[in-house]
Amino acid sequence: MATITAIRDPADPRLDDYRDLTVADRRPDRPGGRGIVIAEGVVVVRRLIDSPYPVRSLLGVPRRLAELAEDLAPLDVPAYEADADTMATTVGFHLNRGVLAVADRAAAPDVAALARTARVLAVCEGVNDHENLGSLFRNAAALGVDGILLGPRCSDPLYRRSVRVSMGHVLRVPFTTLPEPWPESLGVLRDAGLRIAALTPAADAVPLSGAGLSGERVALLVGAEGPGLSAAALRAADLRVRIPMASGVDSLNVATAAAVAFHAVAPSVT
Repeated sequence: MATITAIRDPADPRLDDYRDLTVADRRPDRPGGRGIVIAEGVVVVRRLIDSPYPVRSLLGVPRRLAELAEDLAPLDVPAYEADADTMATTVGFHLNRGVLAVADRAAAPDVAALARTARVLAVCEGVNDHENLGSLFRNAAALGVDGILLGPRCSDPLYRRSVRVSMGHVLRVPFTTLPEPWPESLGVLRDAGLRIAALTPAADAVPLSGAGLSGERVALLVGAEGPGLSAAALRAADLRVRIPMASGVDSLNVATAAAVAFHAVAPSVT
């Protein structure tokens, strides 16, 4: 069982992993960041505990730690009990969810191995908004996507905000970074038998419903809000597909567009 210890001093060094979470240099995706995973709230903490990421400790108010009692039973890690004011002073903001957990990162899967076994993958280029990336992971988990590959200029999916917005699903959907050079590295997906489809609003792209991708093994390329996929990524795809839209609307949020595409191509989820 996790060892629960009451802490009332926000300067206690045992809380260093939780300190000043709003400061930029504490972010794991920045130089000097701590390279740890932070989960917020009971639901996300539970998903962290059930994930491959090794939990280091927890920090929470008594009520939230009590809710997690069964989940903590098999863990041999410290759980720090604090009041709301101590938590707020430590982390730098008031935490409505009442509990945090910190874990070390897990090893990323091998790109080629993931491609060989996947039916549907998402490939991101330039998706640098943490909330969009977290939403994309949540959609991928809901719609049966087997993994996400990160191309250039993508945010770190394990940044605290991405983990929170994904509702912890970033901890269960396998992901890794495609190696340079980009987009030549997409060839490993084609070699594994995946058809590469680039999502674009271009009028001359094939409508998604008529692209013949349902039930196929496919890698869906998605780009950032605004610029979309680069010309090089579009050229590297086997085909370009679009989501038909009503007149006067030319694009969707990247996570929304990805969800529509996931639903169209992924095996049925029951």
